[in-house]
Amino acid sequence: MPSSAVIAYIVNPNFPSTPAGIRDVQAAAPALGVQIVVMPATSIADIDAAFVSMRDKQIGALLVGADSFFNSRRDQFVALSARHSIPAIYELREFAVAGGLLSYGTNLADAYRQMGRYAGRILRGEKVGDLPFVQSAKFELVINAKTAKALGVRLPSGLLSIADEVIE
Repeated sequence: MPSSAVIAYIVNPNFPSTPAGIRDVQAAAPALGVQIVVMPATSIADIDAAFVSMRDKQIGALLVGADSFFNSRRDQFVALSARHSIPAIYELREFAVAGGLLSYGTNLADAYRQMGRYAGRILRGEKVGDLPFVQSAKFELVINAKTAKALGVRLPSGLLSIADEVIE
């Protein structure tokens, strides 16, 4: 969203990685020439109120923080983004599949496979402390072109060409 000078970052302050996420997003903002408005939300009502606030403040885009509670409210986020015409980016592809604009994050199927391999190694007798630290290395960019059109967002061809999936 090159024309968005202010981007909201909605987070659950109770989620363990939230402080690090806020630091990272705020550190990146100056290089992108944007201002970040952090919006805490810990309930369904907080999410609704955040979207009203975004509309009132004329915030141009939304970044939804990683959080299991937010994942369970996927349909609410997608519906509110559409209702208030706020383009949003999410962590999981399931948001884009449900009608969100785009997602960039860990491929959950790959992460679950890695967890299964780990569990198998433990069940075969390996000690947890001897296992290497592993984190997901497979990320995916999913773009919902139908949502982009509905929001009036022009998607650069370069972005479309690098997407792992474009939903028509």
